[in-house]
Amino acid sequence: MNSFGRFFRVHIFGESHGNGVGVCIDGCPEGIPLSADDFVSDLVRRKSGARGTTPRIENDMPEILSGIYNGYTTGAPVSILFRNENTRSSDYERFTAMPRPGHADFSGRIRYNGFNDPRGGGHFSGRVTLGIVSAGVIAKKTVSPVNIEAVLVKVGGSTDIQSKIEEVLSENDSAGGLIHCRISGLRAGIGNPFFDSVESVLAHILFSIPGVKGVEFGAGFAAAEMKGSEHNDPFISPTGETLTNNAGGINGGISNGNDIKINIAVKPTSSIGREQHTFNFETRKMDVLKAEGRHDACIALRIPVIVEAAAAIALADLMSAKK
Repeated sequence: MNSFGRFFRVHIFGESHGNGVGVCIDGCPEGIPLSADDFVSDLVRRKSGARGTTPRIENDMPEILSGIYNGYTTGAPVSILFRNENTRSSDYERFTAMPRPGHADFSGRIRYNGFNDPRGGGHFSGRVTLGIVSAGVIAKKTVSPVNIEAVLVKVGGSTDIQSKIEEVLSENDSAGGLIHCRISGLRAGIGNPFFDSVESVLAHILFSIPGVKGVEFGAGFAAAEMKGSEHNDPFISPTGETLTNNAGGINGGISNGNDIKINIAVKPTSSIGREQHTFNFETRKMDVLKAEGRHDACIALRIPVIVEAAAAIALADLMSAKK
């Protein structure tokens, strides 16, 4: 659905080309200093404009509707709205008859019996992640002094990110990316076994970011090729510090005090200017589709800040549960 969390609860809403998108955060602690200026840094990191991102530029200034008084959170739900001002919906009319390969055009239409808003991807659009980033700004304050940092380390399998971007742009194509996230300063003892493990809760929200197709903790999939003697992390101090960190800072679903290490795989953007052969649901024949409009050549360029926000939201909820 559109809500995440039990104690620090986030509800996102809106469509890419509707009136706006936003978020409502329930369970936000009172007394946190907060103003519109606090959101600017992370919102700028998510913005388009860099080479390889969509030419669609929005103002993206947050309208704080509730939950703030005299510069502090009140304990009531915090509601934030972002208005859509730069839309061009005609670019998406063709995708009803010819849904984009790899996109949610087809599955969304089937799921909602044709009543979904297809403009700009509607509620499936990455634009809706504005709400996640905004909630993440508050969550980061809530979990402080825990530090969360995500960086894009590869695009299209290459560490030469800019060269790969230029390559796919010249081919009217797109590329995926690999993001590394490190969470430091989280004390041991956060999380639960089984269904509310730290991995379960983090993976839940990370997989909710549009385009994310893989999440691994610590050694991740490489662990399947290791021996126990290689994968085990020997303790080297009374505080629980370990010599290696193949477990990624989590044992039995509970934080062990070491850094949590996560790798996130992001798929290539579905909307590409290159011709593709796909099914036309009106003519009932195969047809040629070339996606017009304004699209990112690599959505992974803008996702690190969303990963940080998502991780902060998950930790805020887990730490609230612990309290």
